[in-house]
Amino acid sequence: MSERATREETVDVVWSGSWVAERLGVALEGDGELRELLGLALRRNPKRAHLLVSKVLGKHVPQRPSVVHGAGFELGERVRALLGAQEARRAVVLGYAETATGLGHAVADGLRDAPYLHSTRRPVAGVEQAGGFEESHSHATSHLLLPEDRDLLASGGTGADASVLVLVDDEFSTGNTVLNTIRALHALHPRERYVIVALVDMRSAGDRDRLTVFAAEIGARVDLVTRSTGTVALPDGVLERGQALVAAQEAEQAEQAEQAGLAEGSAGAVEDADSAPVTRVDLDWPAGVPDGGRHGFTPAHRAALEAALPAMADRIAAELGDAAGPAPRRVLVLGFEELMYAPLRLGTALEAALGADAEVRYSTTTRSPVLAVDDPGYAIRTRLVFPAHDDPADGPGDRYAYNVAGAGFDAVVAVVDSTADTPELHAPDGLLARLAEHTGHVLLAVLPSYVPATAAPTGVPGTPTPAPERQEPAVLPEPLRGPDFSSYAPEDVGWLLQDLSDTELEAPTEEREEAIQSGGAHYAESLPVEYQPSAEYQALFTAALEASAARIARAVGTVTETVLAERGPRPVLVSLARAGTPVGVLMRRWAQHRHGLDLPHYAISIVRGRGIDATALRWLAAHHDPADVVFVDGWTGKGAITRELAAAITEFEASGGLAGFDPEISVLADPGGCVRTYGTREDFLIPSACLNSTVSGLISRTVLRADLVGPDDFHGGKFYRELADSDVSGLFLDTIAARFDEVAGQVEAAAKELLAADRAPTWEGWAAVERISEEYGIHDVNLVKPGVGETTRVLLRRVPWKILAKRGAGADLEHIRLLAEQRGVPVEEVDDLPYSCVGLIHPRFTRGATGADGKAVQGA
Repeated sequence: MSERATREETVDVVWSGSWVAERLGVALEGDGELRELLGLALRRNPKRAHLLVSKVLGKHVPQRPSVVHGAGFELGERVRALLGAQEARRAVVLGYAETATGLGHAVADGLRDAPYLHSTRRPVAGVEQAGGFEESHSHATSHLLLPEDRDLLASGGTGADASVLVLVDDEFSTGNTVLNTIRALHALHPRERYVIVALVDMRSAGDRDRLTVFAAEIGARVDLVTRSTGTVALPDGVLERGQALVAAQEAEQAEQAEQAGLAEGSAGAVEDADSAPVTRVDLDWPAGVPDGGRHGFTPAHRAALEAALPAMADRIAAELGDAAGPAPRRVLVLGFEELMYAPLRLGTALEAALGADAEVRYSTTTRSPVLAVDDPGYAIRTRLVFPAHDDPADGPGDRYAYNVAGAGFDAVVAVVDSTADTPELHAPDGLLARLAEHTGHVLLAVLPSYVPATAAPTGVPGTPTPAPERQEPAVLPEPLRGPDFSSYAPEDVGWLLQDLSDTELEAPTEEREEAIQSGGAHYAESLPVEYQPSAEYQALFTAALEASAARIARAVGTVTETVLAERGPRPVLVSLARAGTPVGVLMRRWAQHRHGLDLPHYAISIVRGRGIDATALRWLAAHHDPADVVFVDGWTGKGAITRELAAAITEFEASGGLAGFDPEISVLADPGGCVRTYGTREDFLIPSACLNSTVSGLISRTVLRADLVGPDDFHGGKFYRELADSDVSGLFLDTIAARFDEVAGQVEAAAKELLAADRAPTWEGWAAVERISEEYGIHDVNLVKPGVGETTRVLLRRVPWKILAKRGAGADLEHIRLLAEQRGVPVEEVDDLPYSCVGLIHPRFTRGATGADGKAVQGA
């Protein structure tokens, strides 16, 4: 299809991004075709609230199959021209699950002779993983590579030298996913050339520079082939405002649905219409041809499929023609999550078979939860909701089909693989029933799930089992406990972590800060060198502990009694590692000492920007009622982790995780006004903030790195056994627990007062942080760390710029002043500060940057 014809298919009278643009100020800036290719929608995602909705991808917006395949095929032809025919024959094409599996396959078609593989989120029993990587902004991040031929990624299965790797995604937004992939695969199979292919390149100037630096770093040529180029202009605060807009729209839609007596999945159904019949069509899929690229798809497979497509399309057309009533005018071929290419090619063949007498469109179902708004200026007009029907490894959950309801399709051809042909598919609330509410006829086409030779019971590649066994999740690991992992007693806490103690993860503070702020690394991919306190600092910690023990004991008792009153009688304490762990242990000891309760207590990893450990949540759901889980942390600063946890739980449930976890955090101190359950809202010194692992059971902060943490692994952590002589974890716990009886009466009164009070979060801290960020020219709230605890962390782990201290603050800041003096960091006395102090991270750090007045920094 010509570029002009393709463009004509994508033009809208009203741009389908105007609704979001008008409300949030999001703008697409780029070449003239950009708005014709992309619309905008909103979603619940802690990383990006907006969603670029492609009109030629065939995922969210039904489109002519020939347009969708043509968009990828044309890109493949351009790659072939770039490489030359000889080099193109040595290329391997890799597409990304789930959105780009069909696009990548079409690019491989355009290259003609290239084998194809796509990443997958579906583990397959008996198939060895050849690699994996993380997609940082996605709702479901872990990708698996499961080629049947282990040489495919190295040489395209030819046994020759490493081939060119062509990586295909629907959009190139930051480059993080592609860089993660190349980094992981280059370590296994170094090659001299990579080609990145995307429909649209939306990177910032900084991200473009980062790719250039990365290519030089690995010594390879990296080319980029895209159809359109631009950027997304995002105003300040767009993530929070977008999340609030999604919440408001969902609440309004839920109220409207309740008033109308409709479930969400059936909202918008044709009034008084009977459900359409569902007919199964036998395609006679060619033997030995994979249903997609999950395990590899060779040129020989492509030839066999091309030969069989016309006959399969004729069978579909015959079934459509046999339906009662007039022949269908508008037909949708609906694929299934990663199964995009086979339904797409069936759609192109059906277009040819039906000719001008019918309009054929193509799209697929998806895991991704997106807000639907019935407005011509919004890209997702309607959505159908139904349960997952392929028994996914990460558990049950909702799935979605967009822009199908109300689209006027006379017939829908649903295409799934045999693994997904389950009772859930045919259930009263399943996909087929949902489709039947919105069309006159539903056809079901089931492709045999390809089983590699390593996994096939018969040992014959491509042989499906008559009734495929449903994939079960991998066996979840058990919690780690002391003394093998941590200096805490085994009953104090079970660590839902994997032991990375023998892995070198530490990096000098300055190097870590430079990498983090440049975008080259995430803070959770490495560890700071453990701070070893001086004798003076250690003495200050001991004195502070003794002076504040009763105050902390009161806060421990108050928050525990509040939890028992509101979440009792036997809550499951789950600390956010590692700052929350000492608090969780103390809460457990209070419950045992005062009430004789032996409460379960675990520590779980949560990473800012990447969410909570989903494997650990699955473990908790398998062993406890999620409704009993109470998340525990030490203190709040500006509330970033509070928001991160709420978004992460929502995302976990939306991606199929078991519902019921309450995302509220219970903390010892809430100076930021971010939570309802707390021991105090005063900003005072909690001595456990003064040290790192030596007051937290000798455990590091948690690590999340793609080459160390697989899809069924817990996040990582290290046990610093070598620091046992400096360990004061037990001293901290025992000193505070010794004051429990002394403060019992005060705790009883404080808990009663709190339970009767209005404890709604005020978010005063967040407002203060935004103000400070602007006043000091930082323009990044992540570099402003409010409160005694967070300021201490800045001085111990990051590159501090300056410390703001509330004028008149006393003994609570003695250790802050000592650390600041040791590191040469100025302390500025200020008024009208809602915290005792605020730590400012160097806003534009590079090694050698100097200056506390901001001038040298801005020039760095």
